[in-house]
Amino acid sequence: MTDVLTDTAVVTHYINGALVESTSGRTAPVYDPALGVQTKQVALADEAEIAAAIAAAKAAFPAWRDTSLTRRQQIMFAFRELLAARRGELAEILTAEHGKVLSDAAGEITRGLEVVEFVCGFPHLIKGDYSENVSTGIDVYSTRGPLGVVGMISPFNFPAMVPLWFFPVAIAAGNTVVLKPSEKDPSAANWLAALFTEAGLPDGVLNVLHGDKVAVDGLLNSPDVKAISFVGSTPIARYVYETATRNGKRVQALGGAKNHMLVLPDADLDLVADAAVNAGFGSAGERCMAISVVVAVEPVADELIEKIQSRVAGLVVGDGRRACDMGPLVTEVHRDKVASYIDIATADGASVVIDGRDVVVDGAPDGFWLGPTLIDKVSTSSKVYTDEIFGPVLSIVRVASYEEGVDLINASPYGNGTAIFTNDGGAARRFQNEVEVGMIGINVPIPVPVSYYSFGGFKDSIFGDSKAYGIDGFQFYTRQKAITSRWLDPSHGGINLGFPQN
Repeated sequence: MTDVLTDTAVVTHYINGALVESTSGRTAPVYDPALGVQTKQVALADEAEIAAAIAAAKAAFPAWRDTSLTRRQQIMFAFRELLAARRGELAEILTAEHGKVLSDAAGEITRGLEVVEFVCGFPHLIKGDYSENVSTGIDVYSTRGPLGVVGMISPFNFPAMVPLWFFPVAIAAGNTVVLKPSEKDPSAANWLAALFTEAGLPDGVLNVLHGDKVAVDGLLNSPDVKAISFVGSTPIARYVYETATRNGKRVQALGGAKNHMLVLPDADLDLVADAAVNAGFGSAGERCMAISVVVAVEPVADELIEKIQSRVAGLVVGDGRRACDMGPLVTEVHRDKVASYIDIATADGASVVIDGRDVVVDGAPDGFWLGPTLIDKVSTSSKVYTDEIFGPVLSIVRVASYEEGVDLINASPYGNGTAIFTNDGGAARRFQNEVEVGMIGINVPIPVPVSYYSFGGFKDSIFGDSKAYGIDGFQFYTRQKAITSRWLDPSHGGINLGFPQN
């Protein structure tokens, strides 16, 4: 399966259970970021191909909706077993196209697999309620059913995990799916779809449509697509939300982030330094739950910076297929954009403690490299602080008190994730109540909820009322019917034109 799906010259659409050769005539390059070379192309769908993917999902919906919960559950269990057994194949695909190191790729798949395992128990999560004899001889009960065709638009930074947050939930609930992955690393989506087919999923239930804005707009504007799930930057999340809701669709659109770590003077600074390095530079900082700002309550900043420096000195940056700690960025354009913030920091009067442009790498010279970067005394008016950089750039902002730190966090337009490091339980409890952020870590740097909770933030980090996976996911992909029922017995009689009475 790997050879068929990922080693071809052009990555093309997976529609109705099979690869479909693209006829659009449009493609985009796919790179190996560690080598800095193009390895393949990905097809970019035209209107006819978009319509074909949606039509396949629409045609498959009635039969899948009516498939028994038992059969759906059996297929989900089979998919789980195949994914667990063959995750190594998928990790290699992720590293080759995204650039993250193999251990990070394996971790991404594990987090996605946790959602699949949660979904395996889905019959319990879509049960309705039943109330007997609400009025004489009248029962009321509810059912939860699927929406129909749902569209999913996933980002480049987690080409396996984010789709696994969405399509297993939607499919288990009885929907059919058109998934549009990032054109930067498209092969993982095809691999997952083919694996689901191997697990017994009927043709047309999960379709992969490759493309750019044309494909996105095709999903947002199609009357046959009933809901949209999205993860990406805040400007695009806002666009997706506004366009899709204007067309009458349900939307869960997860946007950008600027995550802060508040460090109190009583914190264990060795623990903090480890957490800051892991959360700031893991996956080259290309994750919406990365810590990008350390808010240090004085007098801890100088000592903390020394500890971070000592840890960064031991990191190996290089090809993710080797024994490295951090890989390249996903494209040359993105690498250059992230690196430009180092010059901005200098111009704004900050102190560049570690310049990632100076990194010595264990990899090809043309790879898209930028090493861990640490910037101290960052002004909150600087673009280094306000922008979502989405790379291995960690800022230090010094504050005088807990209150100043919380005010700083709450003033951010984002509200995705945050963390506090302290040994004071009272301060931690106060923090979790006062901070206006959706996901909070207490001595935990990347507080991504486990699969049976739900993922999502506040403010400009989310558009729509529903978070991803967990109970929220099943509520998003289903709608409720309430049925009022009366079965008359032979003793009934008379006419009553009013409302039912007890």
